[in-house]
Amino acid sequence: QYGALLFRNFTKFSSYDLENLISTISGESLEYKERSSPRSSVAGNIYTSTEYPAEQAIPLHCENSYQETWPMHIFFHCVTPASVGGETPIADTRRVFNRINPHIRQRFIENKVMYIRNFYDFLGLPWQTVFQTEDKAQVEAYCTTYGINFEWQGEGHLKTSVVREPVLKHPQSHELVWFNHAMFFHISTLEPEIKEGLLMAFQPDELPANSFYGDGTQIEDSVAEELRNCYQQEVVLVPWQKGDTLMLDNMLVAHGRQPYSGVRQILVGMASANTQNLIKQL
Repeated sequence: QYGALLFRNFTKFSSYDLENLISTISGESLEYKERSSPRSSVAGNIYTSTEYPAEQAIPLHCENSYQETWPMHIFFHCVTPASVGGETPIADTRRVFNRINPHIRQRFIENKVMYIRNFYDFLGLPWQTVFQTEDKAQVEAYCTTYGINFEWQGEGHLKTSVVREPVLKHPQSHELVWFNHAMFFHISTLEPEIKEGLLMAFQPDELPANSFYGDGTQIEDSVAEELRNCYQQEVVLVPWQKGDTLMLDNMLVAHGRQPYSGVRQILVGMASANTQNLIKQL
């Protein structure tokens, strides 16, 4: 019904306790695979939240929605709230879906969305971190299993592309949800000076990550802006208190991060794997 639950006053709570809570509610916690953001492992399958600079906002997204397999549940636990800012914005993806211009929505449904990623050893996450292996053969096997096109373009440079569904039906509620990384990966999401600098050095399909329509044509900046606005109109801010644990249905609720100052420590764990193939059978 809500897509998010906030448990308060878990003050004496370790990463071990978080993993036990996840296991009790949602089954065995999941490893963070096919990574798109820097995280550090804390213990078992518990990680730090995305380690972007404190002054940067993290756009709203559903965890791993660019993948064939994703966690249905994601848990956040607040060890230390930021002294200023650092709230977690969340948004109902059912309501986001309904806000999007029907013509834009239909174009995505018909064409799907393509994600192109380039893994360099000098920019962004290297493929060894993303796929958690030093073995190229293991990377190739993973890509083949999950329908990802791959190309080795030189030492330390792997290029991948994949087409995914942008809209899915939730397996329990059977409601349509806006479930993708089209806006999150889009070049226009970056700060203007960073975007301009990157586009001086790279073509759109050479960037560390970028999103396109499924036929490979570029998603217009105006469309990405429309998507951003739809997310923002549905945002609810979760201001953290020490000991808070936030559980999200990862298909029903997108999440992000507000800029902050001071020390902020949020633990993250995921569980209950689902796949596009299972969803399509509904």
